[in-house]
Amino acid sequence: MRFSRFFNDTPFAIATLDSAGRVVRTNAPFGRIFHWSGEEESVEQQPLRDLIGEGSREKLDKAIAAAMARQSEVEPVDALLSAAGDHAVRLYISASESSADSPEQVNVYALDMTDQRKLEAQFAQSQKMQAVGQLAGGVAHDFNNLLTAIIGFSDLLLLKHKPGDPSFNELMQIKQNANRAAGLTRQLLAFSRRQTLRPQVLELPLIVDDLTVLLKRMIGEKNHLSVEHGRNIWPVRADVVQLEQVIINLVVNARDAMPDGGSITVRTSNITEAEAASLRFDGLVPADYVLIDVEDTGTGMSPEVLQKIFEPFFTTKELGKGTGLGLSTVYGIVKQTEGFIYPVSVLGEGTTFKIFLPRYVPTEAELTAKIAAATAPAKDLTGNERILLVEDEESVRAFSARALRTTGYKVYEAEGGDEAIEVLEEIDYKVDLVISDVVMPEMDGPTLLKHIREKMPDLKVIFVSGYAEESVRRDISDDQSVDFLPKPYSLDQINSKVKEVLRRIDKPE
Repeated sequence: MRFSRFFNDTPFAIATLDSAGRVVRTNAPFGRIFHWSGEEESVEQQPLRDLIGEGSREKLDKAIAAAMARQSEVEPVDALLSAAGDHAVRLYISASESSADSPEQVNVYALDMTDQRKLEAQFAQSQKMQAVGQLAGGVAHDFNNLLTAIIGFSDLLLLKHKPGDPSFNELMQIKQNANRAAGLTRQLLAFSRRQTLRPQVLELPLIVDDLTVLLKRMIGEKNHLSVEHGRNIWPVRADVVQLEQVIINLVVNARDAMPDGGSITVRTSNITEAEAASLRFDGLVPADYVLIDVEDTGTGMSPEVLQKIFEPFFTTKELGKGTGLGLSTVYGIVKQTEGFIYPVSVLGEGTTFKIFLPRYVPTEAELTAKIAAATAPAKDLTGNERILLVEDEESVRAFSARALRTTGYKVYEAEGGDEAIEVLEEIDYKVDLVISDVVMPEMDGPTLLKHIREKMPDLKVIFVSGYAEESVRRDISDDQSVDFLPKPYSLDQINSKVKEVLRRIDKPE
């Protein structure tokens, strides 16, 4: 009895096999692990190879043969249970002591590895996503430098070519397309979690229309995309980058659900509180919403899949074809926006994702502020202060220097931290403001800041970067106030920021 209790309470599943590889005897854990499918028939007298997936059967046969040949060390066999592909075991195999009156020839010890395999897969996936995120962030950072120059020089040319000038429309096209490209880099930075995300009041039809060209390119020629907007769609308050990411992810998922091609429809409509109350969606609070439907004519999803689709790392795609993070990201963004998302799917007919975003109703104070901003006199952006501009990208430095000189500032230039220190020494540290890039070779922005603070502890500093303000501030071990200007920036944005910082009166501590 003591041995039986010890034998059945072990965390290992134990079984003995005969010379043909059939199960002779098992302990209780073996029955639990290999019985998990709910079948009541005994696993005994069944060939062990029939209980595991086909991919591991050949290796198991070799391991049993090695044990039968009395080899001292037999390599463990990792296998999936044949009843379902997500239950994993590791099989340790050794020879059994032979007995004339017993058919038992091989001992098998099985350890349930399901949870560990899931953790390993999640860890590997997170490492891959981190690497992809770093790559995306680096590409976006470099691209933001180029866009800063394109947008900036367009602004400088627009100062000379007013509306009515033959070149005005072409210049506006250059600037507008550069701003669209800046939106793409924002998506890359959001993916790499290096983007400052800020909610704002949005008109959903405009957001969807701006994405249409990109979406058509992403879904390919064999799929058809149509966009339908309801009348007088209410505004919503959300982060434009996050919202674009939601629509892109859902459209890409719809494309993948139609391997032979099909149609995707993106709709926007208003849902009143009464209409929301009549809908049978769990957890949907009756209120005014703007509804986004993303509908496809794809393969559809079973109820079992629908229950798991928002779980991180869950994917129905084959290995290497999906991360399992797209829909969990979509779910998180919608929830952060205080919205709701529900999938409606029929196998063989298609799927519709319904996103309910709260209607935005401005307060009286916000309306007053908007009217005041519209009627406010034009800002005076001119000045005569001395500014040191530190930027390793020549085109960005050239535009920024011209933008500041155009409004009256005395500008000194440096292409890196070391040269900036030399310039400061030459002018005897007589500057009112330093504008510096963050990421530069040899001496970066935060290191330059430490040197400047030694001589000029109260100097105003503006950091410019293609990365998020939060990630920049983590790299600054400085308790002084440092302002931030994200790339890409326009002529008006850099001049407004400089004016704001220079005119600010620091409060005594």
